[in-house]
This record gives sequence, structure tokens and C-alpha cells, in this order.
Amino acid sequence: MDHDLRGKRVTLIGLGTRAGGLGVARYLVSQGAEVTVTDMRPAEALAEPLAALAGLPIRFALGGHEEQDFTPQRADLIVRNPGVPRRAPLLELARSHGIPVEMEMSLFFHACPAPIVGITGTKAKTTVSMLTGELLHSTFPDVVVAGNMGVSALAQLPRLRPESPAVIELSSWQLEALIEHGLAPRIAVLTLIAEDHLNTYDGFADYAETKRGITRHQRPGDWLVVNRDDPEAWRAAAETAATVVPFGEGDRGDDGAWLTAEGLLWRWQGGETRWPRPTSWVLAGRHGARNALAALAAAMLAGASATSIERGLAAFQGVKDRMETVAEIDGVTFINDTTATAPVATVAALEAVAQRSGQVHLLAGGADKGLDPSPLAEAAARHQAKVYLFAGTATPALESALRTRDLTPYGPFSGMHEAVTAARYEARAGDVILLSPGCASFGLFRDEFDRGDHFRQTVTALGAGRQSDDSSSPALPPTRAPHPQRHPRRGYPAPRSGEKGARPRTQEKPPLLSPTGEGVGG
Repeated sequence: MDHDLRGKRVTLIGLGTRAGGLGVARYLVSQGAEVTVTDMRPAEALAEPLAALAGLPIRFALGGHEEQDFTPQRADLIVRNPGVPRRAPLLELARSHGIPVEMEMSLFFHACPAPIVGITGTKAKTTVSMLTGELLHSTFPDVVVAGNMGVSALAQLPRLRPESPAVIELSSWQLEALIEHGLAPRIAVLTLIAEDHLNTYDGFADYAETKRGITRHQRPGDWLVVNRDDPEAWRAAAETAATVVPFGEGDRGDDGAWLTAEGLLWRWQGGETRWPRPTSWVLAGRHGARNALAALAAAMLAGASATSIERGLAAFQGVKDRMETVAEIDGVTFINDTTATAPVATVAALEAVAQRSGQVHLLAGGADKGLDPSPLAEAAARHQAKVYLFAGTATPALESALRTRDLTPYGPFSGMHEAVTAARYEARAGDVILLSPGCASFGLFRDEFDRGDHFRQTVTALGAGRQSDDSSSPALPPTRAPHPQRHPRRGYPAPRSGEKGARPRTQEKPPLLSPTGEGVGG
């Protein structure tokens, strides 16, 4: 494909409500393309991104799609949002006419002048991406971190220089474009592969193959940083032309990044460097330590110094919406891990929190993605967590899995305020209230980030209410707080479907475009 976009008629399908779609539209206009933006949602549902694009020479086709925008009659190129399925009929129509289908990431990889560190995995890709950027910052002050976390990669192109790396978080959907167009990062990082997004893939094998696709087009001289402890991710080691750099628990004696009894070890080409194990919430537990290993391996390969790694590990405060400490009220810590949209992510969050707190009060449940809830239920039982369920299509199966393991959940609740209030009533000083749903958010919330916003707002309101109530007296113990009558009392069974207090369970189907448009792929 000729990547000169001047004068080309380009259809962008799926504007989205976050940065990626805006970044693509602006980039296409800046390159001289004749741009059409089409989205199934009407204008009123896209008010914010449309306002951001006001004044640009863009034709909008909203509230539905027009076939002509995907044929030679109107288009020379299609750019799809990550939320649009790869085999959507209109994309297949375009391909049948020989019209190329690109995505933001394929456009970015073609245009990027900097060496790319690409990071993917079912869990921890945002944390590892942000941490890698933090570790690189002292050595490369101009390092850029962008991609699936909601920062448009194309919008960062003017800042990029050949001598400074770009750290790019990649979802499975974004990887589809790299696979289709034969592209790959200079340094690829694969954190782990577990069940996720099975409602949009042809089973787990298809999803896992897509995740390993980050290395499919790497060449000799490139590097693949991969989890030695995860069998599904480790399969990539036998499929790549790149140099394999493992990370994992225990010192295997090979080059790579290893978690030892003494801390973090980097062994490379005959040399060894060690750092103490991180102690922050966001890097706690085995999963947190593996995240640190993956990030330091990528950063060292990209040219970071040992001192830069030490500073970055100490400075890293985590990422919004990922094991984010929102507040402490009356000794109860509130943690926002809303981006845990798969059971494996909630398992890791429970492990990290349970090691360092009293009782864990877990807010879980939501919309179904075709995933087995058993790992989440087993972890909740193992850590003796109290579980508060959001209403949603995934919740009945999760509730059943919990009850099978002798856990009686609270709920299901029809909103964040109800769930948080119920957990707050049960919590005591030293406990943690953890939002880590293990499910998607469709139905009750616009997306997982909206869910996190509601959690923060609810917790902030609780804190403000406590301050106004007790500004002139010592804080009352939580047991003195009135118990909301619509919530199950301590020790009472939660309402089942059809009982008083239970929300009717209707089938919710995610839209053709995921509400975020980007920042949502596993």
C-alpha cells in the first residue's frame, strides 16, 4: 500500500468516545486525506468527540453506515476502530473490492521514526507499559507512552525522535492490524495469556494466537520478552525469529529477568544487576513482581541504565483504574481495579490485596464475555473474601460458582452506590474494599472507565459525608452506621433472581462498537 494519504478518500469506521478515534481522524486530515467518519451511534451519543473535531473538513455519517463508503464509489482506504469486529460485513465488502483496511496501529507503525516497544497480554499490559516508560524516563526524557490505555499513538508522532523509544500498549484487536500488514515492534513484551474476549474470537485458541501474533513478524535482531511461567505465552518462544528474553519466578540460570529471594535479577550477556523487590500495592504479589520483571527487561533492552531502573521502580505510583488506591476512610482502604474485566485479572488483584490487608470486600460481576468464572470464585474462597455482585449477564454464573464454594454473595446490586454502601457497612478498620469485577461493564456503565469513575465518585462522597458528619468529634466505628435495608444483612443470604431485592436479569448484548472504541482489548 502507498502510505501517502494526500487526496485519498478514507472512511474511518467507529469514532469511539476516547482518544484513539479522535487521534485517527485528526491524523488523516493532517495528512491531506478526504475523511468520512461513520458510526452506528447518533450524533447526540457522540457529542464530546464531535465537538473536539468541530471545524475540521470531515464528512460524518452517523446513526448507521452507508455501503458506498466501503466501495470504490467513495473510498480508497478504510480505517477501522478496534471496537469494530475484524470480519464485520462492511469490512469484508471493502476487501472484496480490493480496498485496504488499516487501523490506527498499522498507520502508526508505518509512520513511526522511533524504535517501538510493544506490550500486550491478557492482564497487566497497561501497568507494564506505564512502568516501562517510567523506567526509561531518566535515560530517555522524551520517551512516549501511548496506545490502548486511551492515548492516541498517532497524535504522538510529532514528538517522536529516532533516538528515543516509543512504548506502545497493544490490545488483541490492535494486534490484528499488525498481523494483517506484516508489522511488529522492535521489542515485544508478552505478559500472559488467559481467557478473555471469547465473545469476539473463535474460541480461546484463536484469541491466544492473536496475542502471540505480536511476534509473528519480528525479525532476527528483534527481542521478545515473554513470561516463562505462562505456558500459553511461552509457546511464542518457539514461533519467533526474534531473540527470546524470558522473565519469571526463580533463577533458571539463563539470561533474562528473574524473581529471586533477594529481589529482582537481570542477567544479560555475562553480567548481572539486582534491585530490591518493589513494595507498593501496584507491584505487590507474584503478579506485581512479574510486571516489574517484564518492564525492567524491556527497559534494559531499550537502553535504560541500572540507576534509571532503580529510580523508576521507586517512583512508580501505579496507573489510574488499575489497583488505584482511591481513599482510606475510617481505616478502610478503597482500591479501584475496574480494568479487571476478566477473572484472571481479579485473581491477581485478590492475591496482591489479601497479603497486606484484613478482610477483603470484593465488588465483582457484570456483563458476560463468555469466560469461565471458576478461577475468580476459587480465589475469592481461598482468600475468604466477601463478595458484592453487580447485576449483569455474567453474574448468575459467578453467583452459582461462589455458592458452590460455600460463599454467599451480597446483591446483585443495580448501581455502584448500592454496592459500595453495602461493602462499607460490612467493612472494619484494616479491611479493603476492592473494585475488581472480573467482567465487562456493559449495561450498568458506559465502559470500564465509567465504572471506575462511579467508584471514585461514590467513595469521595462517602469521605465527604464522613467529614461533614464528624468534623467536631472522633470518627465513629463503622458498626454505628445505619445498615441500608435493601442490602442483605450480615450472614443473611443475598436475594436470588425473582426474590425481593433482586434485579431482573435480561440478556445484554454488547453493541457492534464497544462503547470505548479503544482501550478495551485484552
